Amino acid sequence: MRIAVFTKNRSNPAYMAARLGAERAAALFGDEVAHYVPDTPDDPDEQIALIDQALATAPDAIVLSPVHARRVDPAILRIRAAGVPLFAFVNPVEAAPTIGYVGADDARLAANVARYLFSRMDEQGSVLVVGGHRESVTSIARVTAFEQVARALPRIRIAGHCVGDYQRGVAREAVSRWLADHCEAPDAFLVANDIMAVGVIEALQAAGHRALVVGVNAIPEAIAAIREGRMLATADFNAMQMAFTVTECAARHLRGEPVPAQVELPVELVDATNFQHWDRPYEARPVKTLSEILA
Repeated sequence: MRIAVFTKNRSNPAYMAARLGAERAAALFGDEVAHYVPDTPDDPDEQIALIDQALATAPDAIVLSPVHARRVDPAILRIRAAGVPLFAFVNPVEAAPTIGYVGADDARLAANVARYLFSRMDEQGSVLVVGGHRESVTSIARVTAFEQVARALPRIRIAGHCVGDYQRGVAREAVSRWLADHCEAPDAFLVANDIMAVGVIEALQAAGHRALVVGVNAIPEAIAAIREGRMLATADFNAMQMAFTVTECAARHLRGEPVPAQVELPVELVDATNFQHWDRPYEARPVKTLSEILA
């Protein structure tokens, strides 16, 4: 069986891990995975072209993490018209029915990260929020949750917002400009993913500032930063497990087995007390099978 797997970019290590997760699941069934990744990160037009390219090869199933909530819809409708079984992960697909979806609750994980940060700040001080793409479903949910938790605490002040486009360099430059334009650095940073958090840390170091930084994804660089005391915490939004699980669902469906319509993975907070579990390359990180998750 051939499964076409679509991830959003090559720049975020979490999606490299997702591709690895898909391969690990397919290998259990002797299936083949073909990866389709935009060269321009998170480009809807390029993902549309890649979907059409994949459809021309008649894959047995498609596993998709859409780069945009609606702008990939024309190609998704062509998947439906072709009768190819469609599975989604990280972000749900709205334009056509999916057989299975695997993700996590972005709002809840972001709220947990924010509460953890604010508790370490004794619920007082200034925070800069660094979001991903303005139209990104995950970024919108995470930034909204960050702000809701902050508004509930009268001594927490949101100093401003930066858009980091879910890219290390973009986040680094955006935060560098913000720091240069303001007399006082914020006490902390709420960052919508880890690769941007790494860029934030680099901007702080270049400007000679220190601040508490939290992110999302538990990528190896973030775990190293937590180990070294340069980053406070992250949330294990486990894209590798998501891709493993959704690809396993696709493989089982192709063999006539029933699979759940939706799987929501739990998200664990990672800090200096427990980072050792994640302090390993993706290849050495464990994954759970569908039966283990459902149990």
